[in-house]
Amino acid sequence: MKKAIEIIVSSNGEIQIDAVGFKGADCERATRFLEEALGSVSNRVKKPEYHASTSTRNHQKLGT
Repeated sequence: MKKAIEIIVSSNGEIQIDAVGFKGADCERATRFLEEALGSVSNRVKKPEYHASTSTRNHQKLGT
């Protein structure tokens, strides 16, 4: 899935930021600059993707 940040502004001026295609805390890192620029966050909803694990592979070679 392609990653995107959706910004929705309601008719009363309320702003909603949605990080699409991100997993884990990557969504918070991706939207942090917008949250800081726009001011305080009144509500944060963590979608199921936030709790999904990101696959990380670590390789270790022992010996010579």
